[in-house]
Amino acid sequence: MADNTPQNSIPENKEEHSSSTYLAIAFRSLRMLVYRTLRIQDNADPSDTIESIKVDIDFKGYNVWILIFSILIASIGLNVNSGAVVIGAMLISPLMGPILGVGLSLGINDWSTMKRSLQNFAVMFTVSIITSTVYFLLTPLVDAQSELLARTRPTLLDVIVAFIGGLAGILAANRKIKNNVVPGVAIATALMPPLCTAGYGIATGQWAFFFGAFYLFLINSIFISLATFLTVRFLAFPVKDFVDPERAKRARRYVFAVLLLIIVPSGFTFYQVVSESYLTRRVDQFVQENIFYDGAELVKKDFINNEDETHSLNLVFFGENIPLKVVDSWRQKLGNYNLENIEIKVVQPQSMEEMNSTEVNKLVDVFSKSQIELQTKEQTITQLRLALNQEMNLRLPIDQLMAELKVNHPRLYTIGMARMIELNEGGKDTLITTNLYWSLQDTLGLKPESEQIREWLKVRLNLDTVVLYNHIRLPKEEVNKPKALGRVN
Repeated sequence: MADNTPQNSIPENKEEHSSSTYLAIAFRSLRMLVYRTLRIQDNADPSDTIESIKVDIDFKGYNVWILIFSILIASIGLNVNSGAVVIGAMLISPLMGPILGVGLSLGINDWSTMKRSLQNFAVMFTVSIITSTVYFLLTPLVDAQSELLARTRPTLLDVIVAFIGGLAGILAANRKIKNNVVPGVAIATALMPPLCTAGYGIATGQWAFFFGAFYLFLINSIFISLATFLTVRFLAFPVKDFVDPERAKRARRYVFAVLLLIIVPSGFTFYQVVSESYLTRRVDQFVQENIFYDGAELVKKDFINNEDETHSLNLVFFGENIPLKVVDSWRQKLGNYNLENIEIKVVQPQSMEEMNSTEVNKLVDVFSKSQIELQTKEQTITQLRLALNQEMNLRLPIDQLMAELKVNHPRLYTIGMARMIELNEGGKDTLITTNLYWSLQDTLGLKPESEQIREWLKVRLNLDTVVLYNHIRLPKEEVNKPKALGRVN
């Protein structure tokens, strides 16, 4: 019986099987490489990490004084609007200890560490608020600078940075070989500036500053603790056991309650911040694409996000008064950006005294840019005027010349003039070429009359050389077009 199986089917199957095997081996090798690169359990030291975090929880003695000095330095930096000074203060601040302690105690079910962390967190907050409040009560500089204003309301980036910073902080603390990541986390999450801003709000009686800054500090702390808790659970830190089952159950309830107090506000805050960020982005897009008016400059934009969902967009202009119909046209465009519940208010100060320092500085910048643009335009206009004058000077007054020539030379029918560049061995010469069209039957006396016209043109146009060409325009019964007589030398 003949074998009908193709001879090349077995090699093809072997080749396909070899290719799939190689791909599987390559994928497995890549997966192992990624696993070994990202694995952190091998370099973890849970016991040492727990002890090091517990040591930094307590605020007493040196830690309190370091906190006071760092708060004073940060307050000065915020007061004089110096970011470098604020960063220097955050480098020496011991704020991270109790916050990491809260997340750690949640992760290992250690209620005693939880209580100690919360107590020291309260001590840290109280000392910071008192120190910053006393400083801002005594300082003669009371204006709210941009560094202070930036710490009055949390944004989506603040939440994300706090969470990622908490992850970095606990991972750095968990390494067998310690490094200086924790101070960097304190800088990135900006824990200290909100505390100083809260003190400024109390000292100046601006409670919106206090509550906004306190809320920002609390949100940063909560998300750092949440990141610490998740990391501790992921790395399987040893959970504390209780001999007494009732005590263990009670401790777990307490830990669970605190965990809910952290997670629920965190989720609500994240949703709220994301919604506000999206709304603010739409408002910025609306202002950028629609808010402009010739003769007036937008120097300030304030978007007030009210809790009752009736928001305000305050626009401060300097310059000409904006007509009401223009503002109404802006309001009609709000629906295109899903901003129907926003009320536009246009403010136009009539003097510099009605504007604050930030608005005045922006107005000065706008004025400086306008002056530069004006100077550039004036230079361009001057150049164009010079070019136009040169062109006007080169233009021949042929209509006026023809009128004057007709008076003294009635046989002259019309003239044609043009500037001509003549190349010779010495270079280039600019000549005036003139065509004289005569209406006559003979050329008697034409040459001296043409010479007289040439001399007159030289004087009239202030020229050295004038080239003349005579043309005879005969009567229609003799010829239908002029007869050229040639150049008059």
